[in-house]
Amino acid sequence: MLAACESSNGGASGTSAAGVASTASAPATSATGDGGPAGGQTASATTTEVRAEAVKGGGSVVTDGAGATLYRYDKDRPNPSRWTCAGECVKTWIPVIVPDSVRTVGVEKSLLGTVHRDGRKQLTLGGWPLYRYVGDTGAGQVNGQGKDGRWYAVAPGGGKSDVTG
Repeated sequence: MLAACESSNGGASGTSAAGVASTASAPATSATGDGGPAGGQTASATTTEVRAEAVKGGGSVVTDGAGATLYRYDKDRPNPSRWTCAGECVKTWIPVIVPDSVRTVGVEKSLLGTVHRDGRKQLTLGGWPLYRYVGDTGAGQVNGQGKDGRWYAVAPGGGKSDVTG
């Protein structure tokens, strides 16, 4: 399966957080995108909120609005943002596709951005494209932490979380 995660996106280009603006409600920010699921993924693959959360096992991770942990992949590149997980890889690691609006709580808005993926925008944090792991079946789980020595829960600053899986 690791080989399937190594295919490159070739001409992907990233968008900085310049498209991120504050909202009038609470301490949330909004990122814009063209929305919709990637490559046949279901609508549940979209995100309406990203949050910094403390999780069991110590440390903080970034989660979606349902509490699912978000991950980064060491083979991706942050500057410029480039994704490499494609094909069979996206069946296990679901790209976080940005809908029309994304609220963030506890995550610095200047670190948010997007990278183009199959005509849609994948959310990035600190330049790293973000994913969900299918092995996380409930809120706060970090079952993908350290998978294949390349997948890590993302910390609120975009780095690898030190949470234990």
